[in-house]
Amino acid sequence: MKVGKDYPRLIRTVRQRTGLSQERFAAKIGVTFPSINRWENGKTTPSRLALRQVKQLLETMGEQGRDLLDEFFSDENS
Repeated sequence: MKVGKDYPRLIRTVRQRTGLSQERFAAKIGVTFPSINRWENGKTTPSRLALRQVKQLLETMGEQGRDLLDEFFSDENS
């Protein structure tokens, strides 16, 4: 997890691509609705565990999630 990454855009984009409300997205990755709201508004950043859940979700999305995996998680695969 690097400082300076646009986590609000990551969370919002993944949520929108999955077609989920903040509440349903929170349930899907195992966090609370206020957490999603704070992440999307840039008030806090996701924990490493939450980011791992987002990464796993992106991996299941195939090509629809590839660009975000490359942008936000490529440094983990090197």
